[in-house]
Amino acid sequence: MSQQLQHETTSATVVQLDHTAIYATDQQASAEFIAGVLGLEVGKRFGPFLPVELGNGVTLDYYEKRDEPIQSHHYAFLVPEDRFDAGIAWLEERGVTYFADPRHMEPGRINDLFGGRGAYFCDPDGHNMEMMTRTYVRP
Repeated sequence: MSQQLQHETTSATVVQLDHTAIYATDQQASAEFIAGVLGLEVGKRFGPFLPVELGNGVTLDYYEKRDEPIQSHHYAFLVPEDRFDAGIAWLEERGVTYFADPRHMEPGRINDLFGGRGAYFCDPDGHNMEMMTRTYVRP
C-alpha cells in the first residue's frame, strides 16, 4: 500500500484522541494494573512505550520515567455495567481502595452520578483513575 493511500485510509474526519502517554515508575506494573481493572490486554512494546489499547481506538502509552517524581493526572474510563462490577471485584481482590468521590473521602463506596455508577482509585503511581458506567451530563 502506498504511503498516500495508507494516509488516506487512516485519516480522521473529526478530531479524536488517538493516544496519550502516561508516565510510570514501572511501566509494566502500571500497564498491567489498568489492563486488569478494565479487562484489557497489555500490547506489544512500541519504542519506549507499553500500550494498553482501549475499545474505541485510543491507546494508553505507558512511558517509564524514573528521574523525577510522577505528577498525578486524572483518567476516566466509561465502561459497561458488567465491566464495572468486574473492575470493582478486581480492585477488592488486590486490596486497592476505591472511592465514591474524586477527593477520595468516601472509601469503599461507589457513586450514582447521572443514573450510572462510578468509582475512583489510584494506580501504582498515584494517578487518579475513574471508572463510570454513564458519561457526565454537561451543560
